[in-house]
Amino acid sequence: MQLTALEKQLDFLREIDRLKTVVRQSPLLDKSRKENSAEHSWHLAMYALLLNEYACGTVNTHRVIQMLLLHDVVEIDVGDFPIHSGSSSELQAEQESRAAARLFGLLPQQQGNELLALWQEFERGETEDAKFAKALDRFQPLLINVFTGGGTWTENSVSLEQVFSRYGPVIKRGAPLLWTVCEQWVTQHFAGQASGMSRQTR
Repeated sequence: MQLTALEKQLDFLREIDRLKTVVRQSPLLDKSRKENSAEHSWHLAMYALLLNEYACGTVNTHRVIQMLLLHDVVEIDVGDFPIHSGSSSELQAEQESRAAARLFGLLPQQQGNELLALWQEFERGETEDAKFAKALDRFQPLLINVFTGGGTWTENSVSLEQVFSRYGPVIKRGAPLLWTVCEQWVTQHFAGQASGMSRQTR
């Protein structure tokens, strides 16, 4: 029996409930536990809604929000690849592309193709909408690391130079004013860490 459009849409919605079970490395700001990928995606959508004026170019906020709600659904199949994991970017891209094809393939064809195209646009990061979306995807975990006293940076012994090189280009490209704030936060954070270590060794 052929599935109706509604049945396919409901299948997809049930499937993406699994995103709530994908645990990320970033903690919640209260440090009570790690956030999951569904929470991360929702939070990014709120960032896009509130911070769109800081985009480098003119963006369509609705499309940016759509990208951010979709960008991590592939983690249902492949899990989270933390920025500090050192995993192969080529292997990650291949696995995520297969996952995107499967997941968006659950939907009615036209709708699935439209969402897959949005996901691919985000991954390429070439349009103004995608540049801003990717900037926010870096900005949110940076904010979390700063305001939890180091978060994943401390766990992975990440240096000031590594933070600047890993986060800076993407955030600066899509939201340069946000990067200006980030530079201040990051510099203050690592200066405070160095000061604390200096006191400990006296």
